[in-house]
Amino acid sequence: MVDKKSYEQLDKIQELVKLVINHVDPDVPHRPAQDRVKMNQLQNLLHDALIATGHVENCAIVRRKDISLRASSAGFTLSGDEMQKLIDAFKDPPRTRQEGLYFHDKLYKCVRADKNSIYAKCDKVGMVLVKTATLVIMGTYSDNMYSSVCVEAIEKLASYFIEKSK
Repeated sequence: MVDKKSYEQLDKIQELVKLVINHVDPDVPHRPAQDRVKMNQLQNLLHDALIATGHVENCAIVRRKDISLRASSAGFTLSGDEMQKLIDAFKDPPRTRQEGLYFHDKLYKCVRADKNSIYAKCDKVGMVLVKTATLVIMGTYSDNMYSSVCVEAIEKLASYFIEKSK
């Protein structure tokens, strides 16, 4: 059973996203100082909308066009190759479903893979990927977290980015 606090935090996601997303346009060139501010805003958004649910362990936002990390949760890193593999997983969902995904040297078996969302598990941990017009939002969960809350939080954040054509 998912606790009430998790659902209350999920309800706050859309309001938090509205506050941040209107200040971030990843397709407009910025000066380096502006990039740092925007990255911090996105990192705060990831923390408030995803990590704060208690059911997302790590998360990141990757821009698809240039395979760049736009933001990630504290201490979470993705290599260029890892970001490329996550983006490429959406190019052939049936193949991704069949072969799974390698991430951080582990093979994740796909539970769902379509043109917009990929859910994968490795033992008792898992990851969720959602594609928007310009981004891939990813999150991981551990064995003591509810995968359904992780999925809902990431899908809700992605929905808002999709509404804003981001």
